[in-house]
Amino acid sequence: MTDSNSPVPYGDDASADFDHEDSNRSSNRHFNDILTTQLKRRQLLKGGLGLAVAGGLFAHAGWLGAAPPHASGKPGLGHGFPGKPGRPIELGFTAIAASRVDDIVVPPEYTFDVILPWGTPILGDYPAYLDGGHNSGVDQEQQIGMHHDGMHYFPLSPSPVHGSRHGLLVMNHEYIDQRAMHASGPTLVDGVRDADEVRKEIAAHGVSVVEIREHRGRWEVVRGRFNRRVTAATPMEIRGPARSHVKMRTAYSPDGTRTRGTHNNCAHGFTPWGTYLTCEENFAGYYVNRGERPREHGRYGVATGNGRYRWETVEPRYDATPGIGEATSDFRNEPNTQGWITEINPFRPGSTPVKHTAMGRFAHEGIVFAKPGPGRPLVAYMGDDAQNEYIYKYVSRENYIPGRAGSHLLDDGTLYAARFNDDGHGEWLPLDIDDAGFRAAADAAGVAFSDQGDVVINARLAADVAGATPMDRPEWGAVDPNNGWVYFTLTNNSQRGNSSEVDEANPRGPNPYGHIIRFLEDGGRHDSATFTWDIFLLSGTESDSLGPDGNPLTADNIHASPDGLWFDANGLLWIQTDMSGSQLASGPFGNNQMLVANPATGQIKRFLSGPNVCEVTGVVATPDHRTLFVNIQHPGEGGGGSSWPGNVLRPRSATVVVRRRDGGIVGT
Repeated sequence: MTDSNSPVPYGDDASADFDHEDSNRSSNRHFNDILTTQLKRRQLLKGGLGLAVAGGLFAHAGWLGAAPPHASGKPGLGHGFPGKPGRPIELGFTAIAASRVDDIVVPPEYTFDVILPWGTPILGDYPAYLDGGHNSGVDQEQQIGMHHDGMHYFPLSPSPVHGSRHGLLVMNHEYIDQRAMHASGPTLVDGVRDADEVRKEIAAHGVSVVEIREHRGRWEVVRGRFNRRVTAATPMEIRGPARSHVKMRTAYSPDGTRTRGTHNNCAHGFTPWGTYLTCEENFAGYYVNRGERPREHGRYGVATGNGRYRWETVEPRYDATPGIGEATSDFRNEPNTQGWITEINPFRPGSTPVKHTAMGRFAHEGIVFAKPGPGRPLVAYMGDDAQNEYIYKYVSRENYIPGRAGSHLLDDGTLYAARFNDDGHGEWLPLDIDDAGFRAAADAAGVAFSDQGDVVINARLAADVAGATPMDRPEWGAVDPNNGWVYFTLTNNSQRGNSSEVDEANPRGPNPYGHIIRFLEDGGRHDSATFTWDIFLLSGTESDSLGPDGNPLTADNIHASPDGLWFDANGLLWIQTDMSGSQLASGPFGNNQMLVANPATGQIKRFLSGPNVCEVTGVVATPDHRTLFVNIQHPGEGGGGSSWPGNVLRPRSATVVVRRRDGGIVGT
């Protein structure tokens, strides 16, 4: 999703593109400028993306999206699953056609079920979902939230067999559709929202933890002790360099160590020690500041008029307008407590979630860890999902030690932003107050940071002054388990102009279709300061795209706006799309979809298509890789003609369970 600097008028379509604001006013050279240099050198921009070179894009690599060498040095081979290294991987399913059917479409070799739609009771009194928006705020606090997004499956048994039949499914709920949520739409009387409606909307945000079990071939909710809702009202602890910072102090937490709630939870991550990370993306639009906006508001798009849902009319913490007294007397700093990576322990339902500020404050799409190496730092990659923002890396100061690793590794480390160079190489720029190069860059730009807490609160500004490369909405990341290449989706960018504003890593201006970039850290070490990069694929139509094999995409795999990204244990890359507007309504791509790519062979096929106006987002498998969970978000949003998942007055986000008819491994 996206954030503009202007508020969304009350009652406007909840799908308005308010979250992908372009507030970057730095003069940093855009990724498109870099990529254009390389594309022109390869003569790939003749009348668009003419395919003058079949051998690939970059001289340093010699291919566009072709198979990189694996650790074994043998290209074109995957690991296989389970435990069969070197076995070639084939996408063993029939590619489905682009679809406009208001339902899930999967290959004929597969079947699917639907579970956990919005409003499913999971704890407390287990209040039933009342179709037509008649549930209360108290009900919603005990039910699955709205607009499912990123998720992870935690098995409840170490056995691959039993753990694949019984576990915890933990999922994000990104935002809400007010018209679908309330019986008669949102209520506003004399400029004030109805208090229970606001309570319900706050409760529909956040994260659901739900115990599920397969019983007679169907997955069902277990009324277990782990079930939990973490919402936009849940108390949170603040850790890392911004803890107790003067810019984090509020009337709720005068010492700046606590806050309430997690907002606009998009993608996610999971730690090597078995906890869930929810990522706060487009938080700024929930707040309003009608006074002077400091840089930590303006650079992030905090509204100057009404907040996104007008919660500030009921909940004072959403009004960030400075008062007369100290910051501890009002909520001027409340937006600064949002936009972080938040850790939730799904196995301790009474534990307090923790916001880890060392990893920076921005519109976090998700977080993905490199495979941790004993005695090496823990490394994570993150994207800032807004137009012309950055890709980040976090490297822990302490080394990862199995059995001793824990959340302390997320509180002390170095945050970096990526710079992509014309020659297919790049470097990580430290955003560290103790780094002489960073201090010199800040001084040269006339920007002052008081301490590291100030740096991470203003991570976007820090990346500006460091000289990072603005990108086309960096969204989900994924790390290839076979060779360590790191992939990021760059969903699209309608705000970038013609070829004078493009670069090697963002090759089109404007970029309506998006693309996927990847990079390999030098020396094979994820904590390296430099890397090599290329473009994995350029999304688009059959006449305006380049696939992983260096050839145009075909009817089996054309797509636009790649968003969700996930590697399975085989090294197959699952790609989910988030098209909107005219592309979704009348383009050649059909409804939003999920594809599977094999980076080792360049093969890519369309695997799943979703119902009308939905986003396909969030995917994870059971340990045995025989069950796939896929989230479907906002079907029929804005009156988009959907009744999914069927027999309902209003469409509902839900989770789809996909399996092979023969019980085999999904994808292969």
